[in-house]
Amino acid sequence: MAVIHRTTLEPTKLELLTAWLPSRPWYGGAPRPELSNAGGFRLDDPSGEVGIEFLVVNDTSGPRPAAYLVPLTYRGAPLDGAGHALVGTMEHGVLGRRWAYDGCHDPVLAARLAALIEGTAPAQAQRVSDTPDHEIVRSYTGTAPAAAVFPAVTDTPEATELTAPGGTVLRLVRALSPVPDGAPLRPPTAAGHAAGPWQQPDGTRVQGLFAVLYTGADD
Repeated sequence: MAVIHRTTLEPTKLELLTAWLPSRPWYGGAPRPELSNAGGFRLDDPSGEVGIEFLVVNDTSGPRPAAYLVPLTYRGAPLDGAGHALVGTMEHGVLGRRWAYDGCHDPVLAARLAALIEGTAPAQAQRVSDTPDHEIVRSYTGTAPAAAVFPAVTDTPEATELTAPGGTVLRLVRALSPVPDGAPLRPPTAAGHAAGPWQQPDGTRVQGLFAVLYTGADD
């Protein structure tokens, strides 16, 4: 299980994201974001080697506040072939140097997110060790295991799409939109989804879609 250490990070996650977010095609704020933590959750890596966090950040630099989903992985060494996905490095007060990656390009995160949607990997609290996060909801209507390998990654103005060889697509919503209480969260053509809450800058708690799984014809 992931252990949450109460320690220092230099630079902080928000400092890393302030420099990195403006380079993303789905970011719509000012050249220098004004970020704050808004929520998120974690997933466990069965090997215990990779930290997996789905971070929600608010940005108030634009004409109206916006919320972004930023999946990150934290590693103790560089990930081969993923230099283009490096968000930055941090000095962790307990673990030492950590390499932070855009998790959409990390195969460990992609496999665990698919497992979350399928129902075999429970969401974990963002800031408490060994504590399930029951506010994260998911569904899966497929009869076969969800795809676990997504080698093709494409950014769009609203999302990042991970595609498996059989045609299954795992779509991560990057620019988040609140959904009214009681409204359906999973699109009608989707085979599965993951959703959860976050806090807006004014303190209002809202919920919305984080990821959607569309099953390929070969699955």
